[in-house]
Amino acid sequence: MPIEFLYLAAVFAVAIIGFSILKRPLYECMLAAFVVLLTVTSIWPNAPITAENPCTWAKVGEYIWEAMTEDSLYVIIVFVISAALLSKTSVIDDCIAIILSIFGRMRGGAGFVAIIGSSYMGSLSGSGPGNVATTGVFTIPAMKHSGFPPHLAANVEAHASTMGNMIPPAGMIATAFAALNALYPDQYTMPQYWMLLWGIALWFIVQRIVTLYLMCRYYKVEPMKKEDIPSLRHAVKHGWKAVFLPIIVFLPFMLTTEYADFFTSRLGAAGSKALNSSLLLFIPSLIVICGILLSGKETRKKMSMPYMVESITKGMLKVVPTSALVLFAYFVSNVFADINVEKAIGEYVSAFNMPGWALAIIVPLFMAVLGMLLPGSTQVKIFGGIIISIFAAAGTNPMLAAGMLPCICGAMHGVTPPYCACVYTGMGIAQAELAPTLKNCMIWVTLHYLLSVLILSGWLPVWGLIV
Repeated sequence: MPIEFLYLAAVFAVAIIGFSILKRPLYECMLAAFVVLLTVTSIWPNAPITAENPCTWAKVGEYIWEAMTEDSLYVIIVFVISAALLSKTSVIDDCIAIILSIFGRMRGGAGFVAIIGSSYMGSLSGSGPGNVATTGVFTIPAMKHSGFPPHLAANVEAHASTMGNMIPPAGMIATAFAALNALYPDQYTMPQYWMLLWGIALWFIVQRIVTLYLMCRYYKVEPMKKEDIPSLRHAVKHGWKAVFLPIIVFLPFMLTTEYADFFTSRLGAAGSKALNSSLLLFIPSLIVICGILLSGKETRKKMSMPYMVESITKGMLKVVPTSALVLFAYFVSNVFADINVEKAIGEYVSAFNMPGWALAIIVPLFMAVLGMLLPGSTQVKIFGGIIISIFAAAGTNPMLAAGMLPCICGAMHGVTPPYCACVYTGMGIAQAELAPTLKNCMIWVTLHYLLSVLILSGWLPVWGLIV
């Protein structure tokens, strides 16, 4: 067995002991796991230590710097802060009133809005946590207002938002197709691949809708009373300006996606990529500014600089623990990437020559475990070719294996504890407690995993699959 399994075991042991037995916060456990991982990999390296390959302790500064320059870390911070500011305006109440006037008569209606809307928005933003914060500032308060427990509202939005990693034109999809094309040059085209991904996504959207329906039954989320449902006519007349806020959020993502060639031709590939990354940091400020301008005179008068500073200060109490956890998780993932943990374990698994049904059970479970710590894009980049190869060797359609990469890597990564940045972002907006949120989260994760097994096993028909 590769020594890389020891590294994984060390990290998980520290996290489990620290959180479950010593009752320490998860971010403390993750930092301790980073220190232990550096120590273990320096004492028992997976390659001889040389001047070109120094021990991991010698590169601790690199791991920290790379993590601190990760875009998603700052996306989470700015979106949660913007949500705290936006909640002080009247525009959120106006949006909620319109949503409830349309869907309030349905059991859990606001939750279905979150699933459909966040799935679509996520495909444009390409960031699960960013999508939670972008759409969650509307959908989570609406769900809570219509009777959802805070932890359920956080999970509905989080698991809807991760769909964005699976639906074209999300960025991770290009990485997954590159792995397929490297193994089977010019055999499949990107349009064919996109059709397959939409076919796979339909199953997961249905799964989330059914899960939400059952959750609403379990938590006794009832349709709102008629007297509590706002009149659509009155809601639109009073808050029609609020409708422009989601459009303002959506428009930059749509333009940079639909006219990608235009921006690339003028900014260059690097400039276009920088523009897409900066959008997620720019949009929160735009949301707050537009939220204030679209609110009434009383709100605009109330939103003075001292008042906003006070709101941000209070919001930081929720931002800091989440941001620290994400930062320390990136410390760990950078060490893993540097010493090629994923590649070593992948080659070990492929050597067993398991049948397709066994791989369908083991590989998604293994990727879910890796997703507790490693970003989905990293998993696809390093592990994608190996996964496609071992499934193809077992008789599984390689295009199907490639199509499932965003599902078992990208989507699982944002919701699998202890990392689960999507869940923590939703939890911060919903003001939910950690324990019930994570317990409920594991139900959603388990159902996502089981559906992944069924699709990879070939037991469910997938629209767009080329045999």
